[in-house]
Parts: sequence; C-alpha cells; structure tokens
Amino acid sequence: MDSPTEQVANSATDPVLGSTLADRYRVDGLIGRGGMAAVYRADDLALGRRVAVKVFTASTEGIDDADRRRSETALLASLTHPALVTLYDAAKDPASRREFLVMELVEGEDLRKVLERGPVSRRDAARMLADLAEGLHVIHSRGIVHRDVKPANVLLSSAHLPTRRWNAKLADFGIARLLDESRLTATGRIIGTPGYLSPEQVRGEPVGSSADVYALGLLMLESLTGAQPFPGPALESASARLVRDPAIPNDLPADWRDLLAAMTARDPAERPTALDVALATESLGVDDDAPTRGDDATVALTRPPATEDDTRVLPATRVVPAESDDATA
Repeated sequence: MDSPTEQVANSATDPVLGSTLADRYRVDGLIGRGGMAAVYRADDLALGRRVAVKVFTASTEGIDDADRRRSETALLASLTHPALVTLYDAAKDPASRREFLVMELVEGEDLRKVLERGPVSRRDAARMLADLAEGLHVIHSRGIVHRDVKPANVLLSSAHLPTRRWNAKLADFGIARLLDESRLTATGRIIGTPGYLSPEQVRGEPVGSSADVYALGLLMLESLTGAQPFPGPALESASARLVRDPAIPNDLPADWRDLLAAMTARDPAERPTALDVALATESLGVDDDAPTRGDDATVALTRPPATEDDTRVLPATRVVPAESDDATA
C-alpha cells in the first residue's frame, strides 16, 4: 500500500484527511485514489499499529447490512497467507456515513508503478506468478472470486534475497462480497477494470474462479512485455477479447507460451485452476533474464491513460459489443 509517489492532498480538499474514522482510525496521508474508493495511511488508535484504510465513494453501493458485514469480514479476515493483504476490519463511519475497509499496510509499491518503468524479467515474473497464483488458490478454495486482478492490486515488497526481488501480495480480494455481490448481479452491474475483465465478465455471465485466472494471465503477459494485451478505451478494450486471443510473444520459452495461452483461453472451462498455475511455475523457463519485448504485434501496444485503469462498477450493456468482429463502439 505504501508508494513513493503518494498523491498530494490536504484536509481542505479531502475531508477524510485528518479525521478519525469510527473513533479509532486516525487518517494522516493519501496513498491513492480510484473510481470507487481512496486509500489512506492511518493509525489504529486501539492497537497502536499503522494500517491502510480504503474509503469508498459516497455513490458506491455497499456495506449496509451490519450482520452480513460482520460475517463477510470474518471470512475475509480469516484468509491469512503471505500472498494476500490481510483484512482487519470493515465498517461505516457514523459521522460521515462513509464505508471503509482497514487492511495491512504493505511497505513497497504496486505493480502498476513498476510497469511504468518497463517490463520485468522472466525470473521475477515467475516468482510473482507463483505468489499470486497461490494466493488466488487460497481465496478460491473458500468460494471467493476476486473479480479485479490487475497490476494496481498487486503490491510488491522487497524480498531482501539475491535470488528473489519481490514478495507479491494480492489486495482487494472480497470487495465484491462486501459490496453485496447479489445486488450488483441482480442489477446487471459488473465490478472490474476494463483492461483485465474476462470474456464472461464482459458478456455479463456468471463469474467463477476461472475469471481470475484469465485476468492473471493478462497481468503476467503485460509484466513480461510492458504493454497491455487489450489497450484502448474501456469499451474497445473489453470488446476485443470476445473476438481474439491476446498476442503472446514468439520469443518466450514454450512453457511460458503454453501456460499463458491456457490461462487466457476464451472458454473458462479450458483454463487451468490457480493451483495448476502455481504448480506450473516450478518448471517455467527463467534462464534468460532479459525482459521480453515481444513480436511486432505486441510491441505496437501502448499503455492506456491512467483513467482507464480504475476499478469500475459497470452496467453490463456498456461492455457488450455488436455482433460483428470489428465492433469497437
């Protein structure tokens, strides 16, 4: 959650800064802001520890049932694993009526910031994939689907080892459950980021754990090439995956190509499980540490504007394309 490029804000422009949420969490710094929420540094006055607090926007439907909130928070907080950001609390501030989550504060930076500087080596990518796939396996085994696997939700802390650059942690798992997944589904709305949605999410179909595997495949492809597989405006990006598979560089080792192709299969039934992916990382080729730039089709891709990288709650009709293969509007 900690980033050296934290956004600048003050209490005059952001009333959350300087406030104490629920008489317990004293907010003193902004880490980042997205379409659904803002994340802050805070002190937990009850336990004397530093935490990250995710405060949802007033327009976000959310945690209005206290019993359900306690039940879901207990489930998510029980998921302790080195590759998962620990959730401590979920509540609504009585004064502002704003809903918020309290999480482990991770010292490091998110993968989105790393990729702004360029792709990562195969060795680093393999270690990161192993962490994230194992983390997804843990939440999937408890019936939780992340729904928003993307670089901004991957937090990297230094591993302090000569053979390992980072330890990767997955953040924001369980957000759909805490924002009432059943209500969102009933109204035809989708939680996710357009560049990383699975085809079934784009079509507004029921979503299972294989959607997370698809998003993880896109994330790893971007990590290796430095470019998003499906760039462009939200609708164009989301629609593209319905008619074509992502371009996988020919100069990647065969085991990498095969795994990424399986993870990004358009048919959910053809994708491996997160556990399968974690086990496959043990034999991935990492002999060449040079980042992969990819073939011409991949090199031509560019990173989209930052505004397209926000998590959104989208009406399904906004991301379902026309029948023709070239539909982008």
